[in-house]
Amino acid sequence: MGKSKQNGTNFLVQGSILAIASIISRIIGLIYRIPMTEIIGDVGNNYYGCAFDVYNIVLTISSFSLPQAVSKTVSAQVAKGHYKNAYQVFKGAMLFGLGSGLIAALVVYFGAGFFTGTLLKTPYSVFALKVLAPVLVVVAVLGVLRGFFQGLGTMMPSAISQIIEQIANAIASVWAAYVLFGYGTRIGAVLGDSEHYGPAYGAAGGTLGTATGAVFGLLFMIFVYTVYMRVFKKRMRRERGANVSPFWYTFKLLIITIIPVLLSTTIYNISGIIDQGIFKNVALLQGYTEHEVDVWWGVFSGKYKLLINIPIAIASAMAASSVPTLTASFVEKDMERVKSQIAAAIRFVMIIAFPCTMGLTVLAKPIFVMLFPGTSATADIAATMMLWGSSAVIFYALSTLSNGLLQGIDRLKVPVINAVIALVAHVILLVLLMMFFRLNIYAVVVANVFFALLMCILNSRALTKYSGYHQEIKKTFLIPLICSLIMGVITYFAYKGLYALCKINSVAAIVAILVAVIVYAVTLLLLKGVNEEDILSFPKGTLLVRIAKTLHLLR
Repeated sequence: MGKSKQNGTNFLVQGSILAIASIISRIIGLIYRIPMTEIIGDVGNNYYGCAFDVYNIVLTISSFSLPQAVSKTVSAQVAKGHYKNAYQVFKGAMLFGLGSGLIAALVVYFGAGFFTGTLLKTPYSVFALKVLAPVLVVVAVLGVLRGFFQGLGTMMPSAISQIIEQIANAIASVWAAYVLFGYGTRIGAVLGDSEHYGPAYGAAGGTLGTATGAVFGLLFMIFVYTVYMRVFKKRMRRERGANVSPFWYTFKLLIITIIPVLLSTTIYNISGIIDQGIFKNVALLQGYTEHEVDVWWGVFSGKYKLLINIPIAIASAMAASSVPTLTASFVEKDMERVKSQIAAAIRFVMIIAFPCTMGLTVLAKPIFVMLFPGTSATADIAATMMLWGSSAVIFYALSTLSNGLLQGIDRLKVPVINAVIALVAHVILLVLLMMFFRLNIYAVVVANVFFALLMCILNSRALTKYSGYHQEIKKTFLIPLICSLIMGVITYFAYKGLYALCKINSVAAIVAILVAVIVYAVTLLLLKGVNEEDILSFPKGTLLVRIAKTLHLLR
C-alpha cells in the first residue's frame, strides 16, 4: 500500500511539473503573441495560423507521437530492469525520428504552395510555412529525447526544455516579425500589394521564432542527455547476462507502438486543417469577402484558440506523464494502482478546467481588449466565440487526458476508433451549420466543442470497460462546477464594479482575475473539493497546506 501511494504521489508530482512548465510556456506564448498581433494584425494571424495548421498536421503524422510512444516503450523496459533494451528503443526511435522528420520537411517545403494556396485558399501563408519546414527535423529529434526521459520517470528535462524553447521563441518571434513585416511592406509597396505582403512576411517572422526556439530546446536536451548517459551506461554495465533484443525487433516493436498513437493524434488534430479548408471554401462560395474570411480565421486561431489552449496544456502534460506510470502499473498487473492513477489525473485536470472555463466565459471581452488593444475592433467577435466555445476547455482537457490514459493501459487502437467516429460527426455538423444555418466562423467553434464532447463520452466508456475504473462524480465534477459558478458570479460583478469605479479595463480585469482565483480556492476548500492529501501531492503542497491551515480553511 505504501508503494502504491508513493507511486501515485510521484505520478501527480511529475504530471504537475510538466503541467506547470506547459502553463508557463503557454503564458509566454500568450505574452509574445500580444506584441506580435499588434505588428501583423488579424490578417497576419490568419497567415500564421494557416501555416501552423499545416505544420501541426504534418508534425503529427511524422513525429508528434514519438514522445508518448518512446516513453511508453522505454517505461515498459525499465519496469522490468531491461536498461539495454530501453537504450535499443531510444536508438530505434532516433533513427525513425530523423528519417520521418526529413521526409516531412521536404514534403512541406516543396508542397507549401499547394497546401496554402490550393487547399486552404491562403496563398500568402506560403512564406511562413516554408520557414517551418526544417523545424520538423529538429522537433522530431527533440521529441525522441523528451520521450526517453519521460519513460525513465522524470519530466524535469522536458519541462525545462519547454520553457527554454518558448523564451527563445518569444524573443525571436517578436523581433523577426517586426523586421520582416517592414521588409514585406516595402516589397508590397513595389509590387502594389503591401496589404498582404507586410502581414505575410511578418507571419514568416513569427514562424522563424518557432525555429529558433526548437533549436535552443534541442541544444538543452542534448546537454542533459550527454550528462545523464554516464549514469545510464553504468546501469547497462551492471545488467550482465541480459538478453538484448535484436535491433530490428526493437524497431518493429517501436513502429507497432507508434502507429496507433500516430493515427490517434493525427485524427485528433486533423480537425483543425479540415475546419479551415471547409470554412474558407464554403464562406467564399457563400459570398463573404476574402478579407472577412481572413479576419475571422485570424481571430479564431490567434485569439480564441490561443486562450483556450492554455488550460488544455495541463491535460496534455498530465497525459504525457500518465503514459509511462500507467504502463509500469499495467505491466505489473496492479489494477488498483491503475485505477487510482486514472482517478487522480482526471480530478487534477477537472479542478483546473472548470474555473478556467468559467473565467474565460465571464471575462471574455475584457481579457481580449486587455491583451490585444491594437485589434480591439474584433474583440466582440472573439468574445462571442468564447461565449459559444469556452466549454471546449473542459471537453478537450478531458478527451486529451483520456487519450493518454487509454494508451497507458495498452488500448492503443481505442482512441483511434473514437477519434474517427468523432471526426466524421464533427465534419457533418460543421457543414450543416455553415450551409443551412450560415453560422460562418461560429459553426467552427460549435463543431469543435461537439468533437471534444463526443471524444469524452467515447473515451470514458472505454476506460470503464478496459480498466474497471468507475468515474467518481461529486469531487471530480460537481464540486468544481459549483465552486466555478460561485466564482463566476462574484468575478462578473467584481469586474463591473471595478470598471465603474476606475474606467480602466486592464486594472478591472486583472483585479477580477485575482478575485476569481481567491474565491475558487476558498470555496473549493470549504466544500471539501480537495483534502490535505490531495494538496500535498501538488508541487509546494506542504506550503499550500500550511497557508490553508493558517487561514482555517483546512483542518
